[in-house]
Amino acid sequence: MTEYPRRWAALAVLSLTLVAVTLDNSVLNTALPSLAHALSAGTADLQWITDAYTLVFASALILAGTLGARLGSRNALLGGLAVFGGGSAIAALSDSPAQLIAWRAVMGLGAAFVMPATLAIITRIFPPVERPKAFGAWSAAAGIGVLIGPVTGGALLEHFSWSSAFWINVPLVAFAIGAVFAVVPTVPAVRGGRLDLLGAVLSTAAVAALVDAVIQAPARGWTGAVTLAEFAAAAVLVLVFVLWQRRAASPLVRLDLFANRTFAVAALSLAVVFFVLFGTLFELSQYLQLVHGYTPLVAGLGAMPFAVAMAATSATSPLITRRLGVRGTLALGLFLATVGLLELATTDVHTAFWRVAVGTAVIGLGMGMMMAPASLQISGSVPPQYASMASALNSVIRELGGVLGIAVLGTVVSSAYRSAVGTDLGPAHDDLPTAHGMAATLPAPAARQVIEVADKAFTDAMDRGALIAAGIALLMALAVLVVRPRRVATPASEVPAAEPALQTA
Repeated sequence: MTEYPRRWAALAVLSLTLVAVTLDNSVLNTALPSLAHALSAGTADLQWITDAYTLVFASALILAGTLGARLGSRNALLGGLAVFGGGSAIAALSDSPAQLIAWRAVMGLGAAFVMPATLAIITRIFPPVERPKAFGAWSAAAGIGVLIGPVTGGALLEHFSWSSAFWINVPLVAFAIGAVFAVVPTVPAVRGGRLDLLGAVLSTAAVAALVDAVIQAPARGWTGAVTLAEFAAAAVLVLVFVLWQRRAASPLVRLDLFANRTFAVAALSLAVVFFVLFGTLFELSQYLQLVHGYTPLVAGLGAMPFAVAMAATSATSPLITRRLGVRGTLALGLFLATVGLLELATTDVHTAFWRVAVGTAVIGLGMGMMMAPASLQISGSVPPQYASMASALNSVIRELGGVLGIAVLGTVVSSAYRSAVGTDLGPAHDDLPTAHGMAATLPAPAARQVIEVADKAFTDAMDRGALIAAGIALLMALAVLVVRPRRVATPASEVPAAEPALQTA
């Protein structure tokens, strides 16, 4: 393998692009209450504003990784950044939830080309001995994005409207594009057979049907005809996708990778930890700003313990992995996430801020510990010519876990809230932002009653969601310890004799 002499500078730039993508979601979480008020967005709208990005991102990742490998990973990175930045600028001009949802989807499409390209380039420019450190730094960058996102969002919302949460991406993306041109090498395109368009359509449709069914189930009913039809359609599409991938000459996904237990356990662990994280943070933002009445800036500072802890353990995860092994590190990370979630499951309307911070920090410790070794296991399971596909799988696994976490746990919280509030309070039955908006129009005694009922109902519902998330994380931790790894050797015919040389700009 050709070593690129400026690979550490390139890693810094690639990490910056990751910060740009993760910054957007964490800024948006802080802006949700302000956005809900300005655009008259309900809970379902907020879920789709969040999920439109991650749904398109997750759905398009595998195809984007394949196209990126054919176009050249750096070209894919630059194009993805341009689409992401342009979509963000237009999203800031939206005047309805529907418009914002549409442009969030465009941003997700751009990000789908960014994420696998960064991992593919790292895999190509770093020798195997240096990859654990490189992946650790890359994972820490995600923690930095989460760290500065809520604080940045809170500071912006102190002085500007919700649209500033999107305008902030424009200069950041412009700087990242210039830096990519300056120091990231051109990775040669991978030549392959015909593009598997049918596989791309099947996988995208399957994910879309599944997520829409989960998000809309509270309104339609879990046993409603449309909900059951979408679940059935998702199952059929997944089955057809798997059958097609087994016979396609140039499949979109090498399904034999999942026969490698180490790969499968690492992939499922990532999906679970992002499931519980995204689902929990989505509700926590509303809890801090509406139940506690914190400003967006203070609520943003509430995410700092999580992000600092995540960045710290991401940077040191190679040392932890050398002591405990991959399985031990993944299990410990999941156990820590479980402990943090159990702490969050004990909150009430008057819980002190520091207790919430402790819970999120412990989750951050566990998540940061897991990301680098799990990503390295996934991306290191294939020969170099499949690096983009493995990187796309790594990203789609995390993002699909995240989008389902928001959908499933959001649905659990929404259903529990509506059940607790009942219909006697009118529109307050719909969701917490609506309840607070309704209270603002009532006389003081009536407003106080509505807020007390709504805040308690939401907090209890959020606790139930955190408890379910803790149970899922614990079961995954036990599964990691029980399942024994069994590696599947890579056929010699798939290992390239030599790689094309990297090129500077």
